[in-house]
Amino acid sequence: MNQISLTYQQWLLLFEGASAVILAANFIQWVVSRDRIYALYSGYILLWSGFFGFVQLLSPFLTRVVASVFLPVFSILFVELAVVFLNLKAQPRQMRWFRAGQWAMIGVAALELYFYFFTSFWQTPWHEYQLNVSRIITLLLTAYVFVVYARAPNRLASFFIAGTGLLLLGEMVGVALVLRYGIGATTLPMPYNGQFLMQVAILCDIVSVSLGLSYRQRQQAVQRVLVEQELDREREQRLRQQLEADLTLQQLKQQHTDAQMKALQSQVNPHFLFNSLNTLSSLIDENPPQAITYVDELSSVYRYLLRASDRELTPLSVELSFIQSYFHLLKTRYDSSICPEIDVAEEHTNALVPPLTLQLLVENAVKHNRALPEEPLTIRIRTTAMGQLAVENNIQRRNVRVESNGVGLANIADKYCLLNQPAPLIEEVEGWFRVTLPLLKPLDAAAPSHLVGQASGVVDKQPQ
Repeated sequence: MNQISLTYQQWLLLFEGASAVILAANFIQWVVSRDRIYALYSGYILLWSGFFGFVQLLSPFLTRVVASVFLPVFSILFVELAVVFLNLKAQPRQMRWFRAGQWAMIGVAALELYFYFFTSFWQTPWHEYQLNVSRIITLLLTAYVFVVYARAPNRLASFFIAGTGLLLLGEMVGVALVLRYGIGATTLPMPYNGQFLMQVAILCDIVSVSLGLSYRQRQQAVQRVLVEQELDREREQRLRQQLEADLTLQQLKQQHTDAQMKALQSQVNPHFLFNSLNTLSSLIDENPPQAITYVDELSSVYRYLLRASDRELTPLSVELSFIQSYFHLLKTRYDSSICPEIDVAEEHTNALVPPLTLQLLVENAVKHNRALPEEPLTIRIRTTAMGQLAVENNIQRRNVRVESNGVGLANIADKYCLLNQPAPLIEEVEGWFRVTLPLLKPLDAAAPSHLVGQASGVVDKQPQ
């Protein structure tokens, strides 16, 4: 008899050791992942291990109390474990039954504690009948959970089906043996020992569910990888769409800028032609020979104007050569009444400016100022110490207001804005009207064509 008892004790040590190992593994998983399922399952293992490992150290009264309360407490934890593991919150109908079963077990546990500590009902035969009913309810609740597991159409549920099935079988056999021989019958032969059979079933359940948790963790890891891959694909798709949208926007901006530049350049041609024809009309009446010379010079100037209409920028040296021809036209018309002065540093001749800029400024000066032999109009084109181009004239405003078509200085300001350059500085200093223009470096020539700016609003007339 002692040998049989020792054998059971050895088995109990084996059961406690295996439970402790699985408990430690689940507790570590909970510490690392903070997943509630591992905390619940650690409590589940600890509940079984503590019940069989420490109940023998208690007094007979406390042993009876713990044995009576244990199954309801186990059922509460077991159902909660099923809810979390199989995500049964997504199934409201089943959740109502599960919660009702949990509340029923809480009521049974509370009633048992009341019987043991506040009444003597636990000493009557009726209490034993009530315990048997509680055990049967617990078995039915476990069986219901088993049925729910069996209906779940996934591999994860199969681990719980196996574990719960073995646990249910062990509970049924164990409860039957307890009913037959009593709760304290631990000295029966091992194959017929109710506690031994329950512990085998519990250990199988613990191992099966642990495998299920490992499979669940692997599924979650795979799912996270799939989600991250999907997010990466979505980010790449959004980035590709954004790049395509940016490219389309840049193309539209460039097309818009090109159209604006062409429109500004097309404004220069009629503006220049309009003023040139006015001058030619006057010369025809006043001096026909000069008119013929003027026509020859005008043709040379207009050839440059036609070539310049296809370019957004031109070297300053080319623009200066053109303006010298234009000054020749003015000298033909005004003779000594126009005094041009050009003083441009050699290092700036390779800089770039919008075509016909100098012509517009010189024409603007002639249009709005008197040019007489006794009051010559001086027009200077020079570079400043800051590497800018200054075009200035002495102020001799006409007594009669000159009608303007409003494209001169505004045209120049618009071009510099479209090239993403500072606006020209327009000022009146000590009797001189001065326009200071930025000079673009040759390396900047390719960049500005796609940049769009706002017009500065400068009007084509000098301050009155």
